Amino acid sequence: MRILLAHPRGFCAGVDRAIAIVELALERYGPPVYVRHEIVHNRHVVEDLRRKGAVFVDDPEEAPPGALLIFSAHGVSPAVREAAARRGHRTIDATCPLVTKVHVEALRFAREGYEIVLVGHAGHVEVEGTMGHAPDRIHLVETPEDVARLHPRDPQRLACLTQTTLSVDDTRAVIEALRHRFPGIVLPRKDDICYATQNRQNAVAELCGRADLVLVVGAPESSNSNRLVEIARKHGLPAHLVQDAEEIRREWLADVACVGVTAGASAPERLVQGVVQRLRELAGDAPVDSLPFVDEGVAFQLPPELRELSARA
Repeated sequence: MRILLAHPRGFCAGVDRAIAIVELALERYGPPVYVRHEIVHNRHVVEDLRRKGAVFVDDPEEAPPGALLIFSAHGVSPAVREAAARRGHRTIDATCPLVTKVHVEALRFAREGYEIVLVGHAGHVEVEGTMGHAPDRIHLVETPEDVARLHPRDPQRLACLTQTTLSVDDTRAVIEALRHRFPGIVLPRKDDICYATQNRQNAVAELCGRADLVLVVGAPESSNSNRLVEIARKHGLPAHLVQDAEEIRREWLADVACVGVTAGASAPERLVQGVVQRLRELAGDAPVDSLPFVDEGVAFQLPPELRELSARA
């Protein structure tokens, strides 16, 4: 058996930035530092930050008045920001810049009198934050069937936005349904789609042409990780989501000549290497290869209050 690693895989620029913000804030201000929601969807990352002094809360009310509060990479609604202000919290925004871009567009469309159709998953933290920017003007859809049930006030004044952790492939059927039913709808630009989501899905599709089994390192709560599993299965391969090496089952490897390994955008590389090590233990020092390197060429600036500390480090 051999092991084939996807590329790109794992952390995206938004996740890298969010984790760095929490670590630098702990270094500059000292613990405790409060974080609204899990900074990213990965329990290993969250537990590591918790050991360093981060405290994760679901509501600003759970942090003491005047505490330092960081908003997670998924973004928050204006109501959450207002609640933090009422508590006198000092805040640092770790929202992924791609999510912030969607928030800005939602506000713009609402100001211009559009109703907004948001393509995304109900209950996802990012979706809740985006909908909070124009709650009386946003309709959430997940499927073409949801589009058929839409009844906007003015079908000629519609705009569409998408959850950033969905790819072009994820949204294609819903976008086509919207285009067909509402020909005048303003559709999202291609640069609204998260580059990391699309790239990781493309890499899994390439793995599927070479592997007999695909393992995705990621959290059950991670939308993009679950989608990687779905893509492998749609290509006809068995695929499993694992949070770490301990979840690998020996029977998965029966009659497998090549295992493809990838990771969702919030999974650290150390977990991937742990999976590789476990596979080699089970398969007798299996050789490890990788898909060709892909330079995503994306980096996001840190907030001004942490930039100087990062440069010194």
